[in-house]
Amino acid sequence: MQKLNLSQSLSQKLSPQQIQFIKLLQVPTAELETRIEEELEINPALEEGKDEDSDSSQDDFEDSYEEDSVQDDRDVNIDDYLDDEYGGYKMQGDGNYSPDEEDREIPISSQSSLHEQLVSQLNFLKLDDRQRIIGQQLIGSIENDGYIRRDLDAIINDLAFSQNIETDIDELEEILRKIQGFDPAGIASRNLQECLTLQLERKEHPEDPTVIHALRIIHDCFDEFTKKHYSKIQKKCDLTEEETKEAVNLITKLNPKPGGVADGLVRTQYIIPDFILTNNGGKMEISLNSRNAPELRISRSYSEMFDAYDKSDKKDKKLKETVSFVKQKLDAAKWFIDAIKQRQNTLLRTMEAILTYQKEFFIDGDETNLRPMILKDIAERIDMDISTVSRVANSKAIQTEFGVYPLKYFFSEGIATDSGEDVSNREVKSVLQAMVDQEDKKKPLSDDKLVKMLNKKGYNIARRTVAKYREQLQIPVARLRKEL
Repeated sequence: MQKLNLSQSLSQKLSPQQIQFIKLLQVPTAELETRIEEELEINPALEEGKDEDSDSSQDDFEDSYEEDSVQDDRDVNIDDYLDDEYGGYKMQGDGNYSPDEEDREIPISSQSSLHEQLVSQLNFLKLDDRQRIIGQQLIGSIENDGYIRRDLDAIINDLAFSQNIETDIDELEEILRKIQGFDPAGIASRNLQECLTLQLERKEHPEDPTVIHALRIIHDCFDEFTKKHYSKIQKKCDLTEEETKEAVNLITKLNPKPGGVADGLVRTQYIIPDFILTNNGGKMEISLNSRNAPELRISRSYSEMFDAYDKSDKKDKKLKETVSFVKQKLDAAKWFIDAIKQRQNTLLRTMEAILTYQKEFFIDGDETNLRPMILKDIAERIDMDISTVSRVANSKAIQTEFGVYPLKYFFSEGIATDSGEDVSNREVKSVLQAMVDQEDKKKPLSDDKLVKMLNKKGYNIARRTVAKYREQLQIPVARLRKEL
């Protein structure tokens, strides 16, 4: 049996304009430029450049287009689209932008990839075609850090199925040893122990006692070496403390990743700061990056179409359809410009609130002056939602005289002190790092000792919290920090 029910519900939905603003808010400066270029390509009603006839003294947009968008074509107000406010829209906070400035690409030095260098060295060996193919297969199996982790039996199978070449372990290892003699030293190793051994064997003076001792440690005491059990190494290898120290120092200077961090052409990525902080005689001034956005305007030719519509027969169906299309593009262009302006206004308000909250840090750059600050603190100050502040903080950076910092850097939890005040956990991490740096490396401080020392300084902190901060600072446990 069918029933008909009537229910009432209240829901909240974001308008297309709000969604567009949210998307623009969370992108950094570099991506914003790409986003603007895309909008310029898909919307002919939006143009880049300054309108000479515009009145740059007018800063605020009128919201009349929101009402116009729901009206019939017959009620289109042409003057709204000819308003000079949009024609010469200048981005706020652009700083000293000069129209003569040109975007210049940073020159990147070209270099061959690791695999190309190895193949080039392979060509200098006197190998037949079959051996060369085997060598290329081995080089192709080398990972970005310089190691071959693929099992040799699997490589033999690959050669059989893909190259129709049958080989065995002995032949494969023979060619592998030749490749392991290539530069950089340690390349094509199958594990760290083999990598260090290859580098030691290629030292300039292999007869040096220190090199001989280092090779013996890697060969006979590798497990003890990784765990820094130096007393066991001395006893097992029958070495003095000084001999052990010299050999260990030599080993620690070797390269554990001969292939580098990545393969191929490495391009250094530079962080483009979204904000620039200047200190003018003690007065802090915030400005947006000059590349934050170009000047945008409404297309004059599209506006002139409304003049033609106003003077023509409004009963013409085709003309109505044309004007409807033009109106949609003009609305989209105005919404986009408005979203850009809202984005800049929100960025500046958020950054100014952070600057006020962390003023002591921005004066001298001392990390210990950072105050505990969470997203809610800034959201309440600028009367915005926490999610809005989060979008700004997650992808933006500021340039100061002390360096470039991501905005996330200034947000931290609080740690209670004996005086009853809260301090930033970054201050505690800074103190913890200083303690580890100043410790006696022969007797490094355990987490328990670090807790007691922090408690004496007035920081009420638990052992598990110290362990967490130590891991975040990438500080190994006390046993692995021990030195001879």
